[in-house]
Amino acid sequence: MTRISTLRLIAATPLAALLAACGGETTDAEAPEPAGDAPAEIAERQDNFEAIGDSFKAIREQLETDAPDFAVIEPAAADINTRLQRLPDLFPEGTSMEAGYDTEALAVIWEDPDGFSEAIQTAIAKSEEMMAAAATGDPEAVGAQVGNLGSNGCKACHDKFRKDDD
Repeated sequence: MTRISTLRLIAATPLAALLAACGGETTDAEAPEPAGDAPAEIAERQDNFEAIGDSFKAIREQLETDAPDFAVIEPAAADINTRLQRLPDLFPEGTSMEAGYDTEALAVIWEDPDGFSEAIQTAIAKSEEMMAAAATGDPEAVGAQVGNLGSNGCKACHDKFRKDDD
């Protein structure tokens, strides 16, 4: 196996898991009737998560090339970090799927606000590590940090605070 093929494998494995963990929210056909008009924050957070997914996709696409373009990777990594920092403002109380809204946000977000805040802060910290790796120009380092963010940031939060749609 060539070095590039190994890099692609290293980069692709955690990226696949990350994209599954950081994807946007989807419709739940069995949700109860909403308590009122959907707060704007629900659409904002869904858009935010979709943009995070787009940035991860841009990084993945670059890491799968023979010559990753860090002019794409670095801003995408920074975008993910910026968007993760917005999350605390995008989850006002009462906007869970249990309240009847088209979201996968579980009520446990507001039942365990400290745990939710800690999960977000962990994701932000892991995204900062990914940004630092991107600044080195080392595709292996970026791939490793993408996996780190996916496993310890996105997935860790989704496991507890997002409806499992599997």
